[in-house]
Amino acid sequence: MTERETMDFDVVIVGGGPAGLATAIHLANLVERHNQEVEKTGQGEPLAPEVVLIEKAKEIGAHAISGAVLDPKGLDQLLPGWRQMDPKPPLEAEVHEDYVLWLTETGGLRLPVTPPALRNHGNHVVSLNRLVRWLGQIAEVKGIQIFPEFPGARLTRQGSVVQGVQLADMGLDKQGQPKSNHQPGAILRAKLTVLAEGSRGSMTKQLVQDLGLQGRNPMVYAIGVKEVWEVPAGQCPPGLVVHTMGYPLKGDTFGGGWIYGMGKAEDGQHNLVSIGLVVGLDYRDPALDPHRQFQRMKLNPKVRRFLEGGRMVSYGAKSLPEGGLYGMPRLYGDGFLIAGDAGGFMNSMRLKGIHLALRSGMLAAETVFEALKKGDFSAATTKAYDERFRADWSHAEMRTARNFHQGFHKGLLHGLANAGFATLFGGRGFLWQDEMVSKAGHTYMQTLAAYHGGTKPKAEKLPEDGKLTFDKLTDVYSSGTKHEEDQPCHLVVADTDLCSNRCTVEYGNPCQHFCPAAVYEMVAKDGGGLKLQINASNCVHCKTCDIMDPYQIINWVTPEGGGGPSYQYL
Repeated sequence: MTERETMDFDVVIVGGGPAGLATAIHLANLVERHNQEVEKTGQGEPLAPEVVLIEKAKEIGAHAISGAVLDPKGLDQLLPGWRQMDPKPPLEAEVHEDYVLWLTETGGLRLPVTPPALRNHGNHVVSLNRLVRWLGQIAEVKGIQIFPEFPGARLTRQGSVVQGVQLADMGLDKQGQPKSNHQPGAILRAKLTVLAEGSRGSMTKQLVQDLGLQGRNPMVYAIGVKEVWEVPAGQCPPGLVVHTMGYPLKGDTFGGGWIYGMGKAEDGQHNLVSIGLVVGLDYRDPALDPHRQFQRMKLNPKVRRFLEGGRMVSYGAKSLPEGGLYGMPRLYGDGFLIAGDAGGFMNSMRLKGIHLALRSGMLAAETVFEALKKGDFSAATTKAYDERFRADWSHAEMRTARNFHQGFHKGLLHGLANAGFATLFGGRGFLWQDEMVSKAGHTYMQTLAAYHGGTKPKAEKLPEDGKLTFDKLTDVYSSGTKHEEDQPCHLVVADTDLCSNRCTVEYGNPCQHFCPAAVYEMVAKDGGGLKLQINASNCVHCKTCDIMDPYQIINWVTPEGGGGPSYQYL
């Protein structure tokens, strides 16, 4: 039996994104104010909790990616004086203009009215990894211990009681055998563990399954594929926000694009542009490739005009929890809380989640603080997290979008009509429906026979390849993604024979298409036929494979610490 070092903490926070860092910062503030009051009045006992935040990336922010337009409401509550702070928060630009384009294959039209959910005046275009790095610095100044390159492998539990986190082993070869630098993952024991590990977090997923924490509906997801471009100044001015509908997606597929004017590039002569496409991971076409659809979108004249004369400087992809209020799991239990994307804190109607992630972290911190004072970390105490959320503006906002995504299961036009009802009638769906039902996204995928008549369509090479459009490997290079090659594969496929036999016939191996990083390839094998080849070192940690595999035999687990993308500007 492997001997593991054990370290004791009061609180372990898993994930250095906005939710995890907001938890850490707000908890530090609450403890500081409490101790000042104790010193002033002589009443009560001071608190000195041992708090640690672990992050799988090589540094805080390296895996953080979003569109993104920030509603400042969450930041206003977390750090009320943030506009005057030094160093200043790394906001790219305040939104000064926004509109929506309805795209066709050859052009498109600007909608005369911007839907209320997509109006962004007063919000800020941001680079999430820059924002997260800034929040990480604040947390460290407040005394929070931050451990990058510390991926959590599994939760330690006794029955339903979470007791901490076991870190991933280091120094194992591809066969799982120890190398000369082998180090067993330590166990971080905690009175309370806050899971803020992002969309489709591996430990959160397992916990929800094991304890039956599922929401009314299964969580459904989307994938966001994004590039940042450097373009001539004035071509896409900072603070311009454009959203797109229609092309290149078919009417049976949920999604849309964005173009955001960021700030100036480092040379001061160019502007940065965030551009991307969101595709619902509940699509029907087994041959649909979100990365390819994004490249097609850039060829549209209404879109390419923002990019001409520029160059792509960064790439990334992530999954988005789109299920809304009815898809959220139970967020608390004995010894644990779930925050941010891991808990489904996203308003998909507004395409926003950062402010909700920040707020969920604050509500989690307030619950942790009360548990520390009481010395009780059971569900009887952590339930207050759910009660705080239900009484908060964040719940009220998510309630207005509670039926939004479900409407698109019947196609684009029904989804838009449903969204109109939700806007007018406080979140109720089409014809005033409520509690609209959704299924797990992968169950909507149809077989090749059902969708394409049995023959998978051949993808034509896109024009201008390497200038305006890029293949997956070029984009992966621009993400800075690196992994240790000689380690166990972190993409665990339960039955590879199924991939080369049944899946090839039934679905045409959709993993080759839905992965935005060319991780999965079907290659010729000796004696004829095909076999699955996994290029794990390409993985950008979006977890789309874990979500959209039609057989649900792919399990994404954390690789060695520090592996994955090294995002810049994203």
